[in-house]
Amino acid sequence: MPAKVVVIGSLNMDLVTRASRLPRAGETLIGQTFSTVPGGKGANQAVASARLGADVAMIGCVGTDAYGTQLRDALLVEGVDCQAVSTVEGSSGVALIVVDDSSQNAIVIVAGSNGELTPASLQAADAVLQAADVIVCQLETPMGTVGHGLKRGRELGKTVILNPAPASGPLPAEWYASIDYLIPNESEATALSGVTVDSLDSAKVAATQLIKAGAGKVIITLGAQGALFADGQGFEHLVAPKVKAVDTTAAGDTFVGGFAAALANGKSEAEAIRFGQLAAALSVTRAGAQPSIPTLHDVQGFVPS
Repeated sequence: MPAKVVVIGSLNMDLVTRASRLPRAGETLIGQTFSTVPGGKGANQAVASARLGADVAMIGCVGTDAYGTQLRDALLVEGVDCQAVSTVEGSSGVALIVVDDSSQNAIVIVAGSNGELTPASLQAADAVLQAADVIVCQLETPMGTVGHGLKRGRELGKTVILNPAPASGPLPAEWYASIDYLIPNESEATALSGVTVDSLDSAKVAATQLIKAGAGKVIITLGAQGALFADGQGFEHLVAPKVKAVDTTAAGDTFVGGFAAALANGKSEAEAIRFGQLAAALSVTRAGAQPSIPTLHDVQGFVPS
């Protein structure tokens, strides 16, 4: 039986338009293309874990609009257990994204139904949490709900992963004791630690601060520079596979989902990080969020240059 990863988090419909440049205030531009793509950090990570070899369940909320049905169906197609994806009155979460010719973007996120995921939602899904090996959280749902998920994961003795995204400041101090693996990127590590992360050395300083705050282990993802692993005893810099990037959307979510899947399947930390890096590297060679996430077969056949 495959291992069990449970993702507590957001489901958004990404409404993506491309234009030659980003519009100025008050300006109307003629766009080039438009697409609707299932997204949300939680759903992306659930899809990544499922495609990369884990048995996955999702805990989240969708709305009563057409997007809610589409978001749930997109997870079901991937084999994700959606018994704990609730439908609540109103709109689903959406991300309004404009991408220009240089691949810069501007994004507005409306939480919609994601804002209705409550601690009571998690209590109702406690049997799903109990069946997990690994529990994964992010920050696109209410903070009280995330905190409840982390604490309950610790009480159940599960491996608890927090991807603190998006991060605008320090985490609640009491959260750290529940976190086995804290996985921020450079900007998130900066927001959490107060240390500007712009190099490997500064990443080490930030990781040290986060370990001192109480996180079990910290993995700071550094884009093309790879990842820094810290466990309070030392550091390891894991170099990223070299690829030609086309679109970095969902690379972080792919890493987190791949790392969680590998851990749940009994891989060592180093093996799980490397697996997540290979999956993320493959994802940036493809356009889109969920469409770019590779399968286990893709990763197993991937030989970096």
